[in-house]
Amino acid sequence: MKEKLIFTLCLILLLFAFSVSVEAEEIRISAAASLTDAVKDIIAVYQQNHAESQLLPNFASSGALAKQISAGAPADIYISANSKWMQYLQQQGLIDDPSEQVLVQNRLVFVGMPGTAKSMADLPGLQRIAIGSPKATPVGRYSEQAMKNAGIYAHLQNEQKLILAKDVRQALLYADRGEVDGAFVYHTDALLAKQAKVLFAVPQKLYPAVVYPAALTVTGAGKPEAKVFFAYLFSSLSQGVFRTFGFVIPEE
Repeated sequence: MKEKLIFTLCLILLLFAFSVSVEAEEIRISAAASLTDAVKDIIAVYQQNHAESQLLPNFASSGALAKQISAGAPADIYISANSKWMQYLQQQGLIDDPSEQVLVQNRLVFVGMPGTAKSMADLPGLQRIAIGSPKATPVGRYSEQAMKNAGIYAHLQNEQKLILAKDVRQALLYADRGEVDGAFVYHTDALLAKQAKVLFAVPQKLYPAVVYPAALTVTGAGKPEAKVFFAYLFSSLSQGVFRTFGFVIPEE
């Protein structure tokens, strides 16, 4: 009887330890919406050899994610589509600064139905142009800067031709459905369109380089599992996945 009781107690302790271990393996990733498909594929491959890890991705605009983290939402890894929102969290002491580095790069393009436009100079002649909200999305800020530098932003805004989207995927959807004449999106998102086509690449001289800084949060820096996955994001295997989806690796 005594041996049975000891065995039962040991089993309970083992199960408790296991449950704590499983909970400790939970990794929360907040990543820019434009990374959705690539990060999902990377997670799928990673979990083939790390079945014990629970990877919980959260995709939205970089600004929305940063504000969630600032408000106390759990996150171990943050990947932004520009430096602004990373700095926003750094200023609040929520990022593990030594871990921050550029993960991938992207570029801005204009999509729509064939024949709609060939260059930035053609945009004032369109009626509806979708862009991510400049206040919340990096793609919106890049688009706004490109239009301002091209000298067409004030006209388009005054004529109320700019249709704001919550993120780059929504802007792409508007163009793909034909609900707008065109949209500013990242090259990687344009590859996912079913109907819309890339009409032209926005000249790089009109906007800053599109970089995706990634970092562990202060919470994530204290989790060995989060550190392992964070390092995996920069591995050659992950870089291969990013290339498949049209991203550019910084050193290239």
